Amino acid sequence: MFTGIVEELGEVVGLEPGAESARITVRGPLVTSDAFHGASIAVNGICLTVIEQHGDTFTADVMLETLRRTSLAGLGPGTPVNLERPMRADGRFGGHVVQGHVDGTGTVVERVPGDRWEVVRIAVPDTLARYVVEKGSVAVDGISLTVASVDDGWGLPDGSTATTFTVSLIPETLARTTLGRRAPGEVVNLEVDVLAKYVERMLARPAAAEVPA
Repeated sequence: MFTGIVEELGEVVGLEPGAESARITVRGPLVTSDAFHGASIAVNGICLTVIEQHGDTFTADVMLETLRRTSLAGLGPGTPVNLERPMRADGRFGGHVVQGHVDGTGTVVERVPGDRWEVVRIAVPDTLARYVVEKGSVAVDGISLTVASVDDGWGLPDGSTATTFTVSLIPETLARTTLGRRAPGEVVNLEVDVLAKYVERMLARPAAAEVPA
């Protein structure tokens, strides 16, 4: 389990596509300092398993499902990525519950600079829109963020409309994560609050009747 507190801004070293999979190699001196075969590391919010580790780089295999649901297939050598190791049992819970299981992708719509911060607006797919609520939590490229506002029917540049949400980025987030450089039109990974999905499932599927002893 992760918390969405990015530890390091790493860099993609290589991406080898296969017929229905890919192999990615990432450089990250901090997260590889105690990495081992079989360890988990979140790359832009995607939980990947280390299969090789050499110096300050690690390699992981990526399955077709992950390639379909995330922006990982669009990465290439030199691309910066957010990196986070799993939360330690005795660690501080700084963000929110992040599984590293990306639900889908969104698109950066606009950036509005402030005095020392920026407001970023992201369009969210209809399948995920119901899980995004004002003042709730969402992971964007693995970054734990608080939703500042939600707007249904927001007009997009192509004339269509979509549900969008905004997040306010402090200087620390702008400097230490990929969101500091994401331009309008770029795709980001989204993981919504898993608790909302559990509640929805439980309400939609009534408990089975108890079987008499």
